[in-house]
Amino acid sequence: MRKSRWIVAAAALVAAPAMAQTPIPDLRGTWKGESESIVAGAGNPHHPGSSALRLGSVSFTLTIDNQDGRRFSGKFSSPRQTEQIIGVISRDSRVFAVDSDGYTFGTILAPDRVELCYLQLAAKGRVASCTEFKKQS
Repeated sequence: MRKSRWIVAAAALVAAPAMAQTPIPDLRGTWKGESESIVAGAGNPHHPGSSALRLGSVSFTLTIDNQDGRRFSGKFSSPRQTEQIIGVISRDSRVFAVDSDGYTFGTILAPDRVELCYLQLAAKGRVASCTEFKKQS
């Protein structure tokens, strides 16, 4: 009897991590959203700054054209600039990405919705911004 309990307990421990993993979402396609941003100093090409703190909103398009498992790459665009990004998807559906000068942290909310928050710290300015993106295609 004791041996069968031990076997059941061991099987449950081995199976639990496999059951907890979710399928990797396919992020490929075009995503659009409107940012909610705060900018200090000079800002960046997407978010021009001034001498005072500035609250702003910018339309963004995220195009993911390559994905291999949890890894992806694409372009992040506003009316003012386009930047290349690379990123990864964690096993708990969080998104981490980087461009040439800032970092993005996000959460997959649904198959067609993702929230991405961007942070940039530069000598002349800072940007903190969150955007909820909706998949277009």
